[in-house]
Amino acid sequence: MENITSTVALKNAIQRLEVEQAISAQLLKEQFYLTCESFKPVNLLRRTLYEVASSPNLIDNIIGTAVGLATGYLSRIVVVSVSGNLIKKLFGSVLQLGVTNAIAHHPETIKSIGQFIFQHILRKKEKVLPRM
Repeated sequence: MENITSTVALKNAIQRLEVEQAISAQLLKEQFYLTCESFKPVNLLRRTLYEVASSPNLIDNIIGTAVGLATGYLSRIVVVSVSGNLIKKLFGSVLQLGVTNAIAHHPETIKSIGQFIFQHILRKKEKVLPRM
């Protein structure tokens, strides 16, 4: 900043600084308002739901988890069936948890295994059938 030598220049510098201060105060108030608005529970929920909905892997995650839960439940039904044995029920619950976690955490592996089975096993049966 330059040296001020007259009272007119001093008054102009003071006015300029007052205007800058007023602008900065207004910007600070607006930023405070925006910050308060963004921390309202409704806005937090809305932003979170938007981020979840715009996630590119949302459908894959939901399908992987659903398949994992269903497979875990079916494996427990197969092992335990209608048994009243406590150890068998405990083993069935542990097996269900393990299968569910394995399938939910590795959906790509399960998907590739399913594609392999479909391509190599099910396609061969189609070729063996005689044509009419």
